[in-house]
Amino acid sequence: MKQFVTVGQIINTHGIKGELKIYPLTDDLRRFRKLQKVYVEGVEKNVVWCKLQTDKVILKIEGIDSVEEAMKYKEKYLDVSREDAVKLPEGSYFIADIIGCSVVGENGAEYGKIADVIKTGSNDVYWIKEGKELLIPALKDIVIDMDIENKRIVIKPVETWQ
Repeated sequence: MKQFVTVGQIINTHGIKGELKIYPLTDDLRRFRKLQKVYVEGVEKNVVWCKLQTDKVILKIEGIDSVEEAMKYKEKYLDVSREDAVKLPEGSYFIADIIGCSVVGENGAEYGKIADVIKTGSNDVYWIKEGKELLIPALKDIVIDMDIENKRIVIKPVETWQ
């Protein structure tokens, strides 16, 4: 499991004092209000303040005090340590932990590794891109077992999906 969890991507500057506009990669924007520190490319940064917009977050990070300095961070990702990550309910997983898991059918068929997770609103979809592409709806009727520790997901055989 990764030591850090990605919570957002810096998409632009905001204002003239080095504020950063963040595209959140988390289900709950409010989690940004509790952030005291983030990591950008593995370097710890202190969060000074946070402002929530409808679907974006504005962060002021200590030491970034101009538009020019803020531009250096554009398109970089914000990570938090796993200890600072939100606690997930039983049966929920971080996307970063799902990506890279091997998917096998309960009949032993190997389908490949999850390359991406698509958020559709009603349910997530796991995307295997290698070999024959496969989109797997993350539904209890299809996903039998999630063994994140061993990077293995067991699903019902594709031919049985209805």
